[in-house]
Amino acid sequence: MTKKIALILPLQILSHTFTKIVLIALQTKRTFIYGFLFFLLFCGAKGFAQDIDKNKSVKILAVKDSIKVKRDSLKALKLIPPKAVVDTVKTDTVSVEKELLEHLVDYYGEDYVYMDIKKNKIHMYNKAFMIYGDVRLDAGYIILDNNTNEVYARGIIDSSGNYSQRPVFTQGSNVVEPDSIIFNFDTERALIYNSRTKEGEMEVKGEVAKKVNDSVVFMRNVIFTTAEDIEDPEYYFYARKVKLVPAKKVVTGLTNMFIADVPTPIGMPFAFFPLSKEKSVSGFIMPTIGEGSQRGFFLQNGGYYFSINDYVDLSILGDYYTNGSFGLNVETNYALRYKFRGNFSLRFENLITSERGFPDFAETKVFNLRWFHSKDSKANPSSRFSASVNLGSSRFFRESINQNNTANFLNNTLSSSISYSKTFEGDPQVNINLAATHSQNTNTQQINMTLPNLTASVSRIYPFAPKNGSPKKGIIQNINLQYDLQAQNSFTTTDSLFFKPEMFKEARFGARHSIPISTNFKIFNYLSASLSSNFQETWVLKTFKRRDADLNDGLATFVQDTINGFDSYRTYNLSASIGTTIYGMFNFGDDKKIQAIRHVIRPTLSYGINPGFEQFYDDYIANVAGTPDETEIIEYSRFQNTLFGAPQRDFSSSMSFNVSNTIEAKVRSKDSTATEPKKIKLLNNLNFSTSYNFAADSLKLSPINFRGSIPILEKLDINFGGTLDPYALDNNNRKINKLNINNGGGLFRLTNFRTSFNYSFSSKDFKGDGSEKRDRSTNETFRNGGRPDDLFGESNNFRQNTNKDKKKDDGPYRYYSYTIPWTLRLAYTINYRNSRREKEISSHSLMFSGNVELSPNWSVGVSSGYDFVGKGFTFTQFRFQRDLKSWAMNFNWVPFSSRSSWYFFIGISSSVLSDIKYDKNREPDRQL
Repeated sequence: MTKKIALILPLQILSHTFTKIVLIALQTKRTFIYGFLFFLLFCGAKGFAQDIDKNKSVKILAVKDSIKVKRDSLKALKLIPPKAVVDTVKTDTVSVEKELLEHLVDYYGEDYVYMDIKKNKIHMYNKAFMIYGDVRLDAGYIILDNNTNEVYARGIIDSSGNYSQRPVFTQGSNVVEPDSIIFNFDTERALIYNSRTKEGEMEVKGEVAKKVNDSVVFMRNVIFTTAEDIEDPEYYFYARKVKLVPAKKVVTGLTNMFIADVPTPIGMPFAFFPLSKEKSVSGFIMPTIGEGSQRGFFLQNGGYYFSINDYVDLSILGDYYTNGSFGLNVETNYALRYKFRGNFSLRFENLITSERGFPDFAETKVFNLRWFHSKDSKANPSSRFSASVNLGSSRFFRESINQNNTANFLNNTLSSSISYSKTFEGDPQVNINLAATHSQNTNTQQINMTLPNLTASVSRIYPFAPKNGSPKKGIIQNINLQYDLQAQNSFTTTDSLFFKPEMFKEARFGARHSIPISTNFKIFNYLSASLSSNFQETWVLKTFKRRDADLNDGLATFVQDTINGFDSYRTYNLSASIGTTIYGMFNFGDDKKIQAIRHVIRPTLSYGINPGFEQFYDDYIANVAGTPDETEIIEYSRFQNTLFGAPQRDFSSSMSFNVSNTIEAKVRSKDSTATEPKKIKLLNNLNFSTSYNFAADSLKLSPINFRGSIPILEKLDINFGGTLDPYALDNNNRKINKLNINNGGGLFRLTNFRTSFNYSFSSKDFKGDGSEKRDRSTNETFRNGGRPDDLFGESNNFRQNTNKDKKKDDGPYRYYSYTIPWTLRLAYTINYRNSRREKEISSHSLMFSGNVELSPNWSVGVSSGYDFVGKGFTFTQFRFQRDLKSWAMNFNWVPFSSRSSWYFFIGISSSVLSDIKYDKNREPDRQL
């Protein structure tokens, strides 16, 4: 059986052209069929070979089919009716080829841009560049091949024979600087020779690199380092094969470390280096390995860092020592912009000395908790929450083996405060503050704590002020009153009883309400006068009652009972004061160097009446000196030993006198262009104060206290103060009711005197810029309550940040033209005591701290002092620092004292490779 094929020509439909081919089985002769098929194939091939312009419509004229199809003689085979033909083609079957380039190509060459039409290439020479989409290529010589859609770039040889204008390939944020490069626009793959690129802090240089896509680059014979100079690095890692994922990671095969081009035995069969551009990523923290003199080998500060999100992180570190000691440290930082920020850290150490079973075996548990929180004032101006907590074991800084902070060791006070304040706007304004405070003496191990501490106040109210808002005048209109409340629940305990039931049994609660009323007015326009009165009511929940002791018991003086329950007392006082300001001017003439001296005197005279509240006092009979034969009657108040103490028992009527003096000089300025003289303070706030009690039966005149400061230099003020006592001493060195001048002495006795000064200066002071900025929030010593400077030495934090600001390289002559920077800080103090004819200097010391940069890379420092009373040096520390460009080296040494120790560190400065380090220390002898 033979088949015939009939063709239905294309049909023209409005706005669309559809080509339809339908094959129908026919019966005819074989020769006719072959000839007809050949004709159809030839015509079809010619038709499909035409390019279709998609921007133009093709019109096909309808032509009547000249081929008549005869009906098949076989009745069994019937033609398919035209209506039975279903069009299954909805779109044009001719595919449109993709354009060769998807973006416009911008290119340039300074010397020439040559188009080779025969080879279809474009040549650009000298400072050439080409931009295609997000790809930019700069080079000395660029060739663009339109046949393969590839670009080739390399540098050129300049007039001096140097290879210059190396290619710089930029795609998005990735920058590569090779010797030459081949890039294909279609596949976006590249072949790079001697590439140089920077990923985060890592400099990468590869002999051959194949860029597969935007996220993966394979490299061969690669060196990578954090050194700034990739051509001559101080150190580098050499890897044979590398897979680089930009901004994410570097995965290498066999890797060796080279220092100054010298191979080291440090090698790894494979390595992984993170290259994330994020501020922090989660990962392991490598521990410090070492050996201690008492606890054997150790692993310190190893753990894991969790970068939870953009607002909070967490680090968990641990220590382990072969003798069984261990430590745990948890620290977190959190911040929410325009809301709050803070950090929290908790460290616990279980320290074991010697071995179990030995006589000197000891096990100590110490801890330290720190929390800092601050709220942004923009979040809610009417309320504020803050926290500054530093509490723990009193022996923590002395016994911790992972906190070699000498400055904290010298600090003997830990303090904490957590507070919330709220302001209710209105007239009057109401302020409420709720707080918890803590104070701890690390020497005595005594802890004072208030939980809670409530203070509230109502702003001043002027009941007689003018209603129209005009200024208040006169004694009546200036009358004002306010309300203050202070309520506390106080605890006094020790380390061993901290937060135990015994601590809460000794709690003392008290609340004090105060209503001060005052007014002020002028007298003769020169005198400022004020009248005031204060009413107070004190509440307590516990009082103490004393009763007679058993006289047969010679050791007991009284018996005290604790009475639980509410009790209160009320007190009041009256006071008046008057003061003025007196100016004295001494002119010497404008032609003199010192043109004038001005003396400002501010005297103040006050009178106060404090009634006696004897109704709150009782008495009891007690033994004298513990003997049953002699007794005495002692008065006491049941409010003694309460939070605010007992009210005053005796009536007092006293007058106080205070005067302050300031002396300034007008000096002709050295600047000839200055129009005004320069003001210099010669004496700053020389203050004298004393009082006289008319109601006292003896010693009515109080000692005269004086204080002041003398400016010496711009940043140097000598502070001084003392006490002058007008009364004499008897032969037993006890004060008697007799003036010293009437007892054969002088007008006053100098009972104590003190003077001190702090001065810091540096080489910048002689350049007109002596400012010194220190970030106190990140200072380890300051966060623990110590000084923010290095007067008492710097801390050796084993997890210190070695990143430092690099100094600008001024070329090969930087050492010869370099000005040596230096800083010096002095602290001097002396105390004289003569209250009982001691005539001795109780303390006399000079502390100093200095740092000198011997070269741009070498700096040395020392912190020490001398005790003139003890005749010995105070705590002394030497510091040596060496900037090794990519590396940092520190050595701190305490040569003597019970804190004798040293600490050495050398490591890579970059935070990416901060685990590559070596540190060694000799800890202080804790037994001393």
